[in-house]
Amino acid sequence: MRIRATVAAVSGALALSALAVPAAHADDSVGDTKISNVVVNSGKSVVVGATAAKKVTVTFTVTDNSGVAWAQAILYHGPSVEKSDTGAIADGKDGEATCTKVNATKSTCKSTFTLEPAYNLTNASAGTWKVWALAAAKDDDFAQKDNAKSFQVQRASKLTVNASPEPVKKGKTITVTGKLSRANWETGKYAGYTGQSVKLQFRKKSSSTYTTVKTIKTNSKGELRTTVKASADGYYRYSFAGTSTTPAVNAAGDFVDVK
Repeated sequence: MRIRATVAAVSGALALSALAVPAAHADDSVGDTKISNVVVNSGKSVVVGATAAKKVTVTFTVTDNSGVAWAQAILYHGPSVEKSDTGAIADGKDGEATCTKVNATKSTCKSTFTLEPAYNLTNASAGTWKVWALAAAKDDDFAQKDNAKSFQVQRASKLTVNASPEPVKKGKTITVTGKLSRANWETGKYAGYTGQSVKLQFRKKSSSTYTTVKTIKTNSKGELRTTVKASADGYYRYSFAGTSTTPAVNAAGDFVDVK
């Protein structure tokens, strides 16, 4: 079948890290087969650390008046599946989804993928990924979607803080240092995230809410350093809002006793 050849070409191209997949084109369909309700990682961004592989689950619904024969999803990064620079084929036999019949015309399908640093993840591939999906019906109808769903794959982030001296006299200067780092998928380590805006926040000992004191930027090593005047007992922390490639993160509050 033509659709079998198409999915084989896409799977093979991604497995071999090839960029051209002439058999796969933009959205295509024959008959009344529909793909809908595509959900990646329960609707959350996929955050991957420096070394450990991450399992990603994709679920979707397929409908056709004759019933569903099979389905498959593939994850990829790039402007289109034909021009992808990396991707992932679903774990399991032939990369096909496991489809569970809901009724005579509808099935829910599920695939699990493995994203792994230094294998199919490079630093440049952080950001927006897409789901390529294909479903076939029992009467040979089919539906293919080049971008059935977009989602974010991000480099895990870490943020530290240290406020000193501790204790400190009221009105004296407190120096607050820290570092923002994120996973480097190519070296297997965490490295400083440079030039990023980070908020210094303070929470009084008697309060449960942090308020922003000022905003500063990380230096060329991802380091943070600023000063404030001691006013009351409480906790200082740094807070990073995140970017498309790196998730938001808050440092654990560091308590300062003001005398």
